[in-house]
Amino acid sequence: MRTFPAVALATIGESFRSFFDAVDSFFSNLASVRIGPLVLALLLFTAYLTLRARASFNILRVTYPDELIRFREIWGAYFAGYGFNAVIPARGGDVVRLFLTKTSVPNSSYPAVAATFFVELIYDAAMGSVILLFAFTQGVFPKPPDFAKLNAFDLSYLAQHPRFALFLITALAIGVLAAFALLSVRVRAFWDRVKQGFTILRDRDLYLRQVFAVQFAGWLFRFAAFWALLEAFNVGGSVKNVLLVLGVNAVSAAVPFTPQGAGVQQALLVKVFGHGAIAGSTVAAYSVGQQIAIGALTFGIGFTALVFIFRVRSFKEVIARGREDREADRAQPAV
Repeated sequence: MRTFPAVALATIGESFRSFFDAVDSFFSNLASVRIGPLVLALLLFTAYLTLRARASFNILRVTYPDELIRFREIWGAYFAGYGFNAVIPARGGDVVRLFLTKTSVPNSSYPAVAATFFVELIYDAAMGSVILLFAFTQGVFPKPPDFAKLNAFDLSYLAQHPRFALFLITALAIGVLAAFALLSVRVRAFWDRVKQGFTILRDRDLYLRQVFAVQFAGWLFRFAAFWALLEAFNVGGSVKNVLLVLGVNAVSAAVPFTPQGAGVQQALLVKVFGHGAIAGSTVAAYSVGQQIAIGALTFGIGFTALVFIFRVRSFKEVIARGREDREADRAQPAV
């Protein structure tokens, strides 16, 4: 019987071979990339993230109505977090965004700011469910049991080992609850701050106007951005193709073990588009190329925001400042 290390190493090897084959296809087809649609896609994606940052800003304004909050700083924190997620696994960029956002809002707290992030996920869950429902009905998107056959270690291994996946989900849930409990000695005060982050949800009309509608507008820019990316890499833009790409993104977002779910996205995109008239090398080039383009864009803007908005010059310095800020919070008397 095959042992766990042998199976895991074999799966990882297949995943890496598939990924680097796609990278090779990307560089081999680099000359055929259409610059016009690529530039347009990056501009549209920047607009999408800017609107997402605006929704975050609106949530924070309702959470802290008496504080002066500058959109420029919330925008910079959003891009820094997204950009670092493009190069750091396990959504490490979210930690960067949390610290930068918290320090940009006077008299704020980490629990309340983190809760505002969860408010943003309501839209993502609603839209993601609709997109996945569409994707799974098209006959080209692999069903969850077929994820085990994909050349993506993080997704295929979890699909092959459902008990381990269940254990991992349970362990993560327990870890989150334990982290919440340890963040504050005064649990009641802690939960009061968490509730503060959900303030905007108490006014349904305000939430729909200032958050849901803004995020939907951003989604339209995102839709257009991926249409342009499909055109740039010669896959072909269409409503169906864009929705399939967004379905792939929804699945990869749920498995954040690699930066932006890189291996999962690449494997799923090849599976989704590799069965038709489109050349396999073109699909492989797109699967890696669109991630490289978005990653370079967001990391570049995010790092620029760190330098010019927050006067920070490295990820290490962000972590150090975060620790200092946390220690300062602990030293303050409870309200």
